[in-house]
Amino acid sequence: MAGPLSHLKVLDLSRILAGPWASQVFADFGAEVIKVERPERGDDTRHWGPPYLKDQQGADTADAAYYLSANRGKKSITIDITRPEGQALIHKLATQCDIVLENYKVGGLKKYALDYESLKAINPGIIYCSITGFGQTGPYARRAGYDAMIQGMGGLMSITGVPEGQPGAGPQKVGVAVADLMTGMYAVSAVLAAVVYRNETGKGQHIDLALLDTQVAWLANQAQNYLQSGKSPQRQGTGHPNIVPYQAVPSRDGYFMLAVGNDEQFKRFCHIAGLDGIAEQSAYATNSARVLARDQLVPLVEEATRRHDSAWWLEKLSDAHVPCGPINTLDQVFADPQVQARGMVLEQPHPQAGTVKTVRNPVLFSESALEYEQGPPVLGEHTEEVLRELLHKSPDDIAALKQGGIV
Repeated sequence: MAGPLSHLKVLDLSRILAGPWASQVFADFGAEVIKVERPERGDDTRHWGPPYLKDQQGADTADAAYYLSANRGKKSITIDITRPEGQALIHKLATQCDIVLENYKVGGLKKYALDYESLKAINPGIIYCSITGFGQTGPYARRAGYDAMIQGMGGLMSITGVPEGQPGAGPQKVGVAVADLMTGMYAVSAVLAAVVYRNETGKGQHIDLALLDTQVAWLANQAQNYLQSGKSPQRQGTGHPNIVPYQAVPSRDGYFMLAVGNDEQFKRFCHIAGLDGIAEQSAYATNSARVLARDQLVPLVEEATRRHDSAWWLEKLSDAHVPCGPINTLDQVFADPQVQARGMVLEQPHPQAGTVKTVRNPVLFSESALEYEQGPPVLGEHTEEVLRELLHKSPDDIAALKQGGIV
């Protein structure tokens, strides 16, 4: 048994990213995750390419890189849930599983008797997590919700991007689907909390999780800034609303990230930058003063940082324990010796490609080390295995289900 959750089974009815991201974490942590997909087509993200995974002859497979990013370690089975026979198979699987993940529209699974109340009736201890754009209640409950629109509605795009009045000004979304990803992570923690609760009480429960709620919740200090001041924070590019200087700054050959976190670090930065004269000035001596004097201070900092190459700054500032770092492209990220030393890239077996590279889970356990034996599955790769081993279907039963288009 590998991984701290190897005693749990997850029935994954989710698609796209938020739900699959959560179920991939469960799979990484050792749970048996059964991913239920539509026959023939599967999860939509299998087709969200190019790029696609290449087979051993160099030709595109049916699986896009997007799909590969969120489905490692799972068993893929194909079942037509719109058919009574398919629903019966899901019901039997639900009696053997601890957790159900789904991200259908509100009420979308009720007509198939796959909603929480229906599955609770056959497995009272089931933990059933519903992920939607806007939650099970409220005026928007029946609307579809996707990451980009949630980043906009939830305020993130209003604080992300070039400030007003500067070239390129305007709202920006983040470069990955962070509303989906954070919802997936909240789903993991919520489900695990429900598992602990069930261990104490014997009771399962329904978890209602919304992308918009999640986006609002993780506005973090920016939300609190608004709640305390009554003023909506504005876009500040790479700048920080509460710390200065804390942003990308220009060098002679590009940019680097400067992240001065306290007054002593600011003094050390000023000494290296030849700005000793301003470090003691009341207008800049404290972080609170620097935040108020941002518009005056930042041009002075940028004038100084343009005098040397980024490598010079990174060496000098790092030696002085002033936080800083390069702004890497992804090829530089995966070539970074620290990233390589931590083994962040996995190479797993794959039936079509031979091997497939994915990015490992960042968690390292001292007593229950994670194993990554199963790459992202091809569509329906484990249908027969699950029908045979979990549902005890005979070869004739399986053949009949296939012939009828149920699986």
